[in-house]
Amino acid sequence: MPQSVGTRLNQLAVPGGGGAAGGRLTSSTAEKQAAANAIERDIEGDTREAGAWADGETNAVVKAFGAKDGDGWLTSKAVHTMHKTWGEQVKNLLTLLSMDKAALRAADTTLTGTDAGVGAQARRPSVLDQYSQPPRH
Repeated sequence: MPQSVGTRLNQLAVPGGGGAAGGRLTSSTAEKQAAANAIERDIEGDTREAGAWADGETNAVVKAFGAKDGDGWLTSKAVHTMHKTWGEQVKNLLTLLSMDKAALRAADTTLTGTDAGVGAQARRPSVLDQYSQPPRH
């Protein structure tokens, strides 16, 4: 006979269902730090490098299609506008990467602080704690 939802909520998860991997976080402190370091060392640097490469190549295109006789091609203005948008996107991506990196590095502090706070409130001292239990015979 299946258990009701209300009953299950007051017990451990049924075998094969609910909960994280074995009741623990799926990533360790070391894994979070490694991910943050990879963002800083590899992804952010590569993103900046790609943005800089695009700057040089795009400037060459804008110049090639630019005004030589006073007018220039419409392509020059379109590429210039596209380049401005690209630069904003690179900047936004770098901001997101920086935020993700900071969140990964702060995750353990946040989780540990929450655990300590809950633990401190779970069992507060009572005036009855000063009295010992009677001996058991």
